[in-house]
Amino acid sequence: MELGSAEVLEFCGKNDEKLRELEAQFDVRIVPRGTTIKVLGEPTKVGQACRLIEHLLSFSRSQNGLSKRQIKYAVESIKSEREEDLKRIFSDRVTLPLKKRGVAPMTANQKHYLDAIRRCDIVFGIGPAGTGKTYLAMAMAVHHLISERVRRIILVRPAVEAGEKLGFLPGDIAAKFDPFVRPLYDALYDMIEPERARQLIENGTVEIAPLAFMRGRTLNSAFVILDEGQNTSVEQMKMFLTRLGNDSKAVITGDVTQIDLPAGKESGLVHAQRILADIDGIAFVYFDDRDVVRHELIQKIIRAYDAADKGAYQQELPLNYQSSTRARVPVQGAEDRIADVTEDMNPIEGV
Repeated sequence: MELGSAEVLEFCGKNDEKLRELEAQFDVRIVPRGTTIKVLGEPTKVGQACRLIEHLLSFSRSQNGLSKRQIKYAVESIKSEREEDLKRIFSDRVTLPLKKRGVAPMTANQKHYLDAIRRCDIVFGIGPAGTGKTYLAMAMAVHHLISERVRRIILVRPAVEAGEKLGFLPGDIAAKFDPFVRPLYDALYDMIEPERARQLIENGTVEIAPLAFMRGRTLNSAFVILDEGQNTSVEQMKMFLTRLGNDSKAVITGDVTQIDLPAGKESGLVHAQRILADIDGIAFVYFDDRDVVRHELIQKIIRAYDAADKGAYQQELPLNYQSSTRARVPVQGAEDRIADVTEDMNPIEGV
């Protein structure tokens, strides 16, 4: 494989650290000789390593390379033989004031998410923590605002405590609600200069409000984000979705495994999945542990909790539980998502 002299230096990294990383990932030996790189090892693994190197070189030449997380995703895709169109995924960009290179999707599901927001007026992003649901939605909101596709951004969140009572909070309504919306502020300040962001909030161009304050409003020419949607009731979700006015978009994010509603109260996000999935103009995009873009340990933590939850479910089945059929549900961006469809919940007679 031939490289330019500058590419060899970039590809090998300091003290050949990038080479050693690739060798460890694919169990091959990579030997640089001048501007030539040879990959030695078992044919299948050599082929996988060469495909990754070609991707790295392609993006290095066209878009100043890939991020560490993008490289990790490319490695996982190639090794698992589920290689998507990586060029199509990684070449996408959302332009923002404070991001010279813009914000790019790190995974196929994130790319599906951005495309869905561009295509549909209502989009649900559902999946575990750390998968970029809120951050990408905020990036698209800021992009729509600076490109004058909308006149304002409205950030909404239910005021539900995460499993603990905070007690009385001092201050006016803005001060009381501030702890609940801090993640939205963090994302906003990462994309717009802090002083400019404060001005936008003060003049109402960017509004951050409790979900309860949406009742009775019509939101025209707005990009609306409902965060933590799993903590809405069915009535609240209906109320929110029917606020959308002309030239507006709404993105609802949530994790159905982290519902903090009182016991016995159905989540509006779970209910919406059942009744809205077949409506044109509404998109559901699902994320999983492969889409986690925070610390690499987060993936392992999510998998551990998922495994524990499945074990607990099996232990809770009654002893006389007869059978259930497991059906694969084809959902965009979640090929491996499995749903239990119970056909017979009757106990075995005579037991």
